[in-house]
Amino acid sequence: MADYKAPLRDMRFVLNEVFEVADTWAQLPALADSVDAETVEAILEEAGKVTAKSIAPLSRGGDEQGCHWADGAVTTPDGFPQAYSTYAEGGWVGVGGDPTYGGMGMPKAVSAQVEEMINSSSLAFGLYPMLTSGACVSINTHASEELKATYLPKMYSGEWAGSMCLTEAHAGTDLGMIRTKAEPQADGSYKVSGTKIFITGGEHDLTENIIHLVLAKLPDAPAGPKGISLFLVPKFLVNADGSLGARNPVNCGSIEHKMGIQASATCVMNFDEAVGYLVGEPNRGLAAMFTMMNYERLGVGIQGLASGERSYQNAIEYARDRLQSRSPLGAQAKDKPADPIIVHPDVRRMLLTMKAANEGGRAFSTYVATQLDIAKFSDDAQARERADNLVALLTPVAKAFLTDLGLETTVLGQQVFGGHGYIREWGQEQLVRDVRITQIYEGTNGIQALDLMGRKIVGSGGAFYTLFADEIRQFIAASGPELAEFTTPLSAAVGNLDELTAWVLDRAKSNANEIGAASVEYLHAFGYMAYAYMWARMAKAALGKEGEEDFYASKLGTARFYFARLLPRIHSLSASVKAGSESLFLMDEALF
Repeated sequence: MADYKAPLRDMRFVLNEVFEVADTWAQLPALADSVDAETVEAILEEAGKVTAKSIAPLSRGGDEQGCHWADGAVTTPDGFPQAYSTYAEGGWVGVGGDPTYGGMGMPKAVSAQVEEMINSSSLAFGLYPMLTSGACVSINTHASEELKATYLPKMYSGEWAGSMCLTEAHAGTDLGMIRTKAEPQADGSYKVSGTKIFITGGEHDLTENIIHLVLAKLPDAPAGPKGISLFLVPKFLVNADGSLGARNPVNCGSIEHKMGIQASATCVMNFDEAVGYLVGEPNRGLAAMFTMMNYERLGVGIQGLASGERSYQNAIEYARDRLQSRSPLGAQAKDKPADPIIVHPDVRRMLLTMKAANEGGRAFSTYVATQLDIAKFSDDAQARERADNLVALLTPVAKAFLTDLGLETTVLGQQVFGGHGYIREWGQEQLVRDVRITQIYEGTNGIQALDLMGRKIVGSGGAFYTLFADEIRQFIAASGPELAEFTTPLSAAVGNLDELTAWVLDRAKSNANEIGAASVEYLHAFGYMAYAYMWARMAKAALGKEGEEDFYASKLGTARFYFARLLPRIHSLSASVKAGSESLFLMDEALF
């Protein structure tokens, strides 16, 4: 596997030249005095070094060794505790954390880049700080001042970790069915009992304490999802002076044997009257958890992008070195027995598909992250509402589309290697195995598509979609004729999605099955249109600079490839959507 190199040049381009995020930050009082381009540059440079030198070398060995469970304790692979300590000491766990409690206070647009780097280095390793950061978001937003003061400083510092305990064996997406109970105690605490499965980082040896956020039901809770509360349940209780006290009766019963992310402990967690503390209001736990999940779902999308980036870096190095056959146009490397495979049209197709997907995904995830920042930090109520609505619309797209393309790009990278891509030592097969989970956890991509189509499109009567489509039209209208090669097909793509959206909205009135039947293909059509918007914005930022730096020439060439070869996928997707639900229900279940 090629050494990982953080794509800092592209990150700087997206942040500074495409979105000009420093201008946005300057308008947000909470960020104006603490964040600037120079600070961010230093942060990203350092994150690139830490991830490339300390974490990336552990990825293959971590996959081979995996995690081990014995008598309730989980051991992570060799080197992981030391690397986590290095990562934590640099303040990276709390990069987006509240400065009041020791976090760096960086906006999501910055922490998104750090997330990409850590997940490119090792997806399994990156899950530990990711879950901690996510838990911190919910605690900081919803917990009492006492809980925040007790737990956040040591979670931001990386001394303690966090986990998110939602799923039960009988209740995956349908959280209203959970059975975990919380009994109130005289001292204001609760006793939490139940079993949770698929708990990432539920137990490990990286930190001295783990803080579980657990969904459970109070004795008088209403039925269904409206009766769910959120509890903070520490592995070790915390004394008044901040030191660790008694072990809480929360234990890891086993770890899962999985297809990938072997170095990430996926745990069955048993809570046996464990002491917990209410986070937020009773029966409002799902809302408190979803505060975290918008960030987490974007984070999972970034995992797909990160895997695709690592795959591309491996594949491009191999394609330049591997000699095989001659170019269709005749020998290109006449001093060698064969040409490097990068001369072949199909290899170019694969490499450019990966490059276009990765760079489009980096721009899109940064765009969504910026909307999260505006929603969180703006003092303009209208701006916050607009950003909130865009985040609601785009989060399922970011999670599902980036991870679906993540699988495509890792498979393409494997394919570039040919037979060697199937061999463990080259590292490509691990990326394929690891990225596959990103399409499943944090709500399967089918559920994300249903969320987009059902809640966000049909649920808003198309209003959320119109918000995004109108922004794109404004960009097109403000662009000069020099951008016509990009804005003309972009305009057509928006028009196509307008029509598709109206079609589904109309059909859903008479047949509820149309929503689920259309959802996955609609999300993909939406994703390709959104990426076209990103690529048009990147082309605008690069146009005219081709002679200054090869980077800009590469950017424009990739943009032209995207519009020529990837955006047309929307036509087949649109045809599938318009085929409707009828063909899904032609047969009785018994005929399947």
